[in-house]
Amino acid sequence: MVLVTSHDDAHQDTAVDFRGNPVDKSKTGGWLGAGLILGTELSERICVMGISMNLVTYLVGDLHIPAAKSATIVTNFMGTLNLLGLLGGFLADAKLGRYLTVVIFASITAVGVTMLTFATTISGMRPPSCDDYRKQHHQCIEATGQQLALLYAALYTIALGGGGIKSNVSGFGSDQFDSGDPKEEKAMIFFFNRFYFCISLGSLFAVIVLVYMQDNIGRGWGYGISAGTMVIAVAVLLCGTPWYRFKKPQGSPLTVMWRVLFLAWKKRSLPYPSHPSFLNDYQNPKVPHTDKFKCIDKAAIVDDHAPAGGNKNNPWIVSTVMEVEEVKMVLKLMPIWSTCILFWTVYSQMTTFTIEQATFMDRKVGSFEIPAGSMSTFLFISILLFTSLNERLFVPLGRKITHNPQGLTSLQRVGTGLIFSIIAMVAAALVEKERRDIAVQNGTKMSAFWLVPQYFLVGAGEAFAYVGQLEFFIREAPARMKSMSTGLFLSTLSMGFFVSSLLVSLVDKVTKKIWLRSNLNKGKLANFYWVLAILGVLNFFAFLAIATRHQYKVQQSAEPEDCDEKELKTTNDLMIKEVDKEGALV
Repeated sequence: MVLVTSHDDAHQDTAVDFRGNPVDKSKTGGWLGAGLILGTELSERICVMGISMNLVTYLVGDLHIPAAKSATIVTNFMGTLNLLGLLGGFLADAKLGRYLTVVIFASITAVGVTMLTFATTISGMRPPSCDDYRKQHHQCIEATGQQLALLYAALYTIALGGGGIKSNVSGFGSDQFDSGDPKEEKAMIFFFNRFYFCISLGSLFAVIVLVYMQDNIGRGWGYGISAGTMVIAVAVLLCGTPWYRFKKPQGSPLTVMWRVLFLAWKKRSLPYPSHPSFLNDYQNPKVPHTDKFKCIDKAAIVDDHAPAGGNKNNPWIVSTVMEVEEVKMVLKLMPIWSTCILFWTVYSQMTTFTIEQATFMDRKVGSFEIPAGSMSTFLFISILLFTSLNERLFVPLGRKITHNPQGLTSLQRVGTGLIFSIIAMVAAALVEKERRDIAVQNGTKMSAFWLVPQYFLVGAGEAFAYVGQLEFFIREAPARMKSMSTGLFLSTLSMGFFVSSLLVSLVDKVTKKIWLRSNLNKGKLANFYWVLAILGVLNFFAFLAIATRHQYKVQQSAEPEDCDEKELKTTNDLMIKEVDKEGALV
């Protein structure tokens, strides 16, 4: 299928139908198109959460992979998935557009989950069973590289597809509404609410229904349902093509950033001009020139290769001041970006070691035994609860106290989330120490409901940190780089999972495999949680030092050029609502 787009550059941001004609609002877009798109996000959540929240039990229990290595496999998978969101966003912005990107990557996800279904059902893909491996009465046979090959191929195919969906599906859904139409603009706010609902619904279905099926009926059934759901979502997405609105890709901001940095390095030996006004297009920038990161200004120096009236407008020869300043604005975000990573390192423990803890605890309610992976239901309940409290309690209360239309600033939300993550690791360490003592000294199992505090605290932290980080990157990124700002935010999640993998590997090596063992009763997992808590405290102080020095974009200009004070306040309120609705579950 070939999507026809308009070739009129003057209207490149105008929505068109699948034939490339101006849209008929009565027949395209709106809730019909957006509703079909939401099904793709629902399916993606079912697939990813159904895998990530219960994969570690399969790796340790069926493939006999050590706990530390299993945790690394899971966190590397999730880290790659979020990192590939940058690739999906780049392809959509630069060439494919959101529609084709979502269709292609959703199809890739369906293939990946199908591969995972085969990898977990073919007996030759697993080592011989070892029922009492946790008691270490005899040596279990670990899965070989050949047996893991299909599993790895499936996981990273899913990561590729999921990353492309994650970075584009919400944007494609919002494209179905005209922000210039007051009625459709209000509907767009409700779209983000429905988007959030689909994330929640898909995640809860995965951890309650699919995890139970994986543990009690068979992995093949659990993953097979996910694969079928994804195939149906792709079919529905394609069938809805005549009812969508499309926007022509306008080029990726990553290309602009790379070009500016390349030119700055290329011209590094050139002297600075006597005054910034000699820089290219200094008189007409929408973003005023600043003195920070002065070395990047060299990208806008008009040298002998860019004679007046000649190649001055060639972006590969000389950049404009506006392009240079946009890159500077992104670089200013990086210190905050770096201090957001550790929160997601803590969060990743909810998908690995906390799940493994649950397998060593009493999970029975009457005669029914809760699957270990389903304990993460409390994480999502906490996220739902605190996200609602944010909108209905904390933000209105903050507005009254601070007289700030945002209630809590984005960095205040991030800081609150970091505090919750520290307390969560302290609680996790205390619970794990008590659990191990009871198991070793008394030979009994502690109730798995003692894990609820750490799930609850991390969920509360995510409700603040996720929304705060997303809001911060959307607000503070350059106006032309809003789509990339979401990718920048997703990269903090990615790095958080990768840092977790690195920490697990380092701790496992330094402690000579004593702390992190498959048999937690013989390990010292509590010490690893204490390490995370200490790192969290150090990271929080670093965050405070950076955040207190950060100037929000609104503070940098006393007189906004493009809108008056009333319009700015309206935009502020709209952004708060939009971010609160969109930001929740990972």
